Amino acid sequence: MTTYIVPTSGQAFPDIQTDALTQPNGSPPVPGTSFAGPLLAGTVQHSDGSLSLAGVGGTSGTANRGWVVMAQTCVITQATNDGTTNQFACPIVIPAQSKIDAIKLMVTTAWATTTTLEIGSGASATAFTATQAVTGLGTLGQITVTPGTSLTQIANWDNVGTQDVQIVILSGAGTGGVATLTVSYIPQVNSAS
Repeated sequence: MTTYIVPTSGQAFPDIQTDALTQPNGSPPVPGTSFAGPLLAGTVQHSDGSLSLAGVGGTSGTANRGWVVMAQTCVITQATNDGTTNQFACPIVIPAQSKIDAIKLMVTTAWATTTTLEIGSGASATAFTATQAVTGLGTLGQITVTPGTSLTQIANWDNVGTQDVQIVILSGAGTGGVATLTVSYIPQVNSAS
């Protein structure tokens, strides 16, 4: 079992607060609803064998349920927050057997000195991108991250594996950069090609 890396600064655990009078960054301003498993939506739960497709609001025909895409976000900095050189441990934890749909960075303060990073997990610094594969951090704006062409990263996006995964950022030397990292995923879909 991989151990959660506790950041030495910022939000220590990925607990979303929904019942406090004032909310920390990353928590909703009103109470939320929690689910223990994936959220499925659709009007036809089970196919009825007719091979027909349901009309608007229809509840018979071929099953049309699908997974709801979820997202987690955290503010990251170029500076380390967990005592490991150049590493930033995010409080983002992706459930086991989930499929990563998208990773985006919104750079709000440009990176200084080194303007690249890689996105990994507590188990592997390059689980989701190759070394220094995320570029463009020297300018403000949104960056869309891809797994690249390596089968290792592609497979990790396709299915994160049999245990939860914590997101970790490795960035070069410097302390100035700030961005909001958002990871969208289909929880526990348990599919891989």
